[in-house]
Amino acid sequence: MTKELFSVIDQISREKGISREALLKVLESALLSAARKKYGGRTNINLRIDPKTAAIQVYETKRVASEITNPDEEITPDAAVKTFPDAKLGDEIELPIQLQDFGRIAAQTAKQVLFQRVREAERDIIFEEFKDKAGQIISGTVLRKEKNVYFISLGKAEAVMLQREALPTETLKRGDMVKAYLSEVRQTAKGPAIMLSRTDPNFIIGLFKMEVPEINDGVVLVKGIAREPGERTKIAVFSKDSSIDAVGACVGMKGTRVQSIVRELRGERIDIIPWSEDPRIFIARALTPATVDRVGINEEERTAMVIADDQQLSLAIGKRGQNIKLATKLTGWEIEILSETEYAKIKMEETDKSLDKALLETKHAKSNEL
Repeated sequence: MTKELFSVIDQISREKGISREALLKVLESALLSAARKKYGGRTNINLRIDPKTAAIQVYETKRVASEITNPDEEITPDAAVKTFPDAKLGDEIELPIQLQDFGRIAAQTAKQVLFQRVREAERDIIFEEFKDKAGQIISGTVLRKEKNVYFISLGKAEAVMLQREALPTETLKRGDMVKAYLSEVRQTAKGPAIMLSRTDPNFIIGLFKMEVPEINDGVVLVKGIAREPGERTKIAVFSKDSSIDAVGACVGMKGTRVQSIVRELRGERIDIIPWSEDPRIFIARALTPATVDRVGINEEERTAMVIADDQQLSLAIGKRGQNIKLATKLTGWEIEILSETEYAKIKMEETDKSLDKALLETKHAKSNEL
């Protein structure tokens, strides 16, 4: 049994990447569990494995006593001196137990515990490897889909991605290679739970870091992002180096950088906005692709009134209000948009009211004179 188990240990060490020393400790624990089970759960049954010779020694610890009240834990001086000539009353001695006494069931128990502990060790290794990768973009292969969950192979580990975390415009199939944002890694009773997402806004930021060296190096900063997964993303960027155009760096030569990201996102549109500390300028830019004429703000309430040309109004609002919704989220300002015609009408009504008020005041003054 010794050679067989050690052969298993060497094989597992190679395949799972677990050190031989760690596995020997697991084996010691497994064999000890089997030995104690064989002998009725006695806690004075112990075990040692020589890491060099692979010799396994099982022994029971007994106290030398003049009167025996518990034969499993005590031994008479006459019996003790047969093995340990110098044994005295009160001494604790270790009496060898023949390994073959384990029996077939004990050997099976040892193997079961060994493989169980190895699985636990393997889970710990996977958890330690991926917990530090949380917040990064990783690549994997789609294994299968069960109900509303995709299972993604990451090599030694298996991750999960809920259907709602996949892009609404995509249907992933077995064997597809995908990139995803590693949103969470946690330990569970069944092992590490590695959660992936392709809808998280951080997925977009991670893709830009991969494609744009200036962002990865910290020269160009991502100041904000707003996203409708599968449809549109607005990302605000700023360059700490005046000689580097933040938007140009993100777009790349002939649009190669941003196009690569758009392909990964299955055609999701991306508006790259140059960030500005002036809220009026930033709000106007955030409404891209529309062009607006004027922006008025209320700093206390963080609200903005935007005036756009009649032809630009629908573009500024966007389909189902998507453009203004994303601009609001990106800037953090509540935005209201009016067309030039609507604004002129309001101003005219305000002017008429002012005139009416002035006329009433004049009439009232004349009445007082009379």
